[in-house]
Amino acid sequence: MSNDALLQRLRDDLGPAAVLTDADVTDAYARDMMPLAPSGKPLAVVLPADTAGVQATVRACAEARVPIVPRGAGSGLSGAANAIDGCVVLSLTKLNEIVEVDPGNRLAVVQPGVVNLDFRSAVEKHGLFYPPDPSSYDWCTIGGNLSTNAGGLCCVKYGVTTDSVLGLEVVLADGSLLKTGRRTVKGVAGYDLTKLFIGSEGTLGVITQATVSLRPLPQAPATFVAGFNTTEAAGEAVARAVREGLVPSLLEIMDAASIKASETYLNTDLGAGSDCQALLLGQSDAGGEAARRELALLEQICTDCGADLVYATDDLEEGKMLLQARRVVLTALETYGVWLTDDVSVPRTRIAELIRGCERISEKVGLKIAVVGHAGDGNMHPTIVYAPDSEDEFARAQQAFDEILDVGLSLGGTVTGEHGVGKIKREWLAREIGPVGIRVHRQIKQALDPENLFNPGSMFSMTD
Repeated sequence: MSNDALLQRLRDDLGPAAVLTDADVTDAYARDMMPLAPSGKPLAVVLPADTAGVQATVRACAEARVPIVPRGAGSGLSGAANAIDGCVVLSLTKLNEIVEVDPGNRLAVVQPGVVNLDFRSAVEKHGLFYPPDPSSYDWCTIGGNLSTNAGGLCCVKYGVTTDSVLGLEVVLADGSLLKTGRRTVKGVAGYDLTKLFIGSEGTLGVITQATVSLRPLPQAPATFVAGFNTTEAAGEAVARAVREGLVPSLLEIMDAASIKASETYLNTDLGAGSDCQALLLGQSDAGGEAARRELALLEQICTDCGADLVYATDDLEEGKMLLQARRVVLTALETYGVWLTDDVSVPRTRIAELIRGCERISEKVGLKIAVVGHAGDGNMHPTIVYAPDSEDEFARAQQAFDEILDVGLSLGGTVTGEHGVGKIKREWLAREIGPVGIRVHRQIKQALDPENLFNPGSMFSMTD
């Protein structure tokens, strides 16, 4: 089938308005938010309105032997949704229905195009809570979260996306519809195919629906902040909290560079003092006296570890103000240039070593690197700032990005905690999981997608 014939078939099956070919339009769908990842020019962008439209698209592309790159909102930071030359970008944004909310069984059925925040707001009306909360939750979609196994600030207590998913509907490479998982609390029948597709970045199939578990709506959070004059002291406080079994609903860390950027951007003093090298921010959503006890224990740990500032509040507005310093870091760094954020996880006892490593890399490449991250689970986001019009600085930023990953692996970590591998970390995945791991990935891909139709070249190559 020629490209012209494929486009005509797609228009016949889905309607002319669902098939976009104008270059000015398709270019907007060609890449996500990761500047280092390569991207190509798609043949077309297709926007099906339902599962049948996704199946029709997959069958037509399979017959024409044209690759498909599934895409959500494009908020990703790994290039996983980036187009390759001549592909069809399959946008799932029109599959945006919350099919069902079942308060009695604390579950919901949702399509991939639903925005994360919209979904969270909808289930809150039933007194329920959907935990995954990526930083882009006000515009990223559930499908993208599923495909990258996204995380967020509350992972320390509630886990990443996969921990809230009971089952999926997935369109396979032959256009058939696979249903995985269950609606029950327990279920161990067969292989866990649900978890196989979560985090597969669209390389094995196209997710068209998810059944997710919900939790009771937590209590309003109480918030604490602690400032330290050494990074090592902050790292020790995190390690002690873990050893003593504390599981706050949020535990974040900011280094000196990110503290300064936020203070300048917000035109405020966080109260940490000019010598503050690290700031911990935490929350407890246990409610009432339980939250006060949890934060009191965290405060005592921070004090014992040498914190110069320790402060807690159960006032919601004050808590939001304190947490805003963490949430605005990336925006604040834009005042210095454009940013490139990394995503490396290390054992929680080695967070300080990673931050120190980033400081050394910053000095070596001559660029600002600010480190923020989810201290409670060890997922750090070193963010490199460079001048947008300088090829030299961009090259140094790329060097720093790779060297940070190297440090993370050397500390017993992983090259991605929540952003995924995509097209930017393929070589690093191979290095992390080794030749046997890559062989098994290829065998799974070959079994489910023998023609290498779905997102070819993302995560790993099918050849050496």
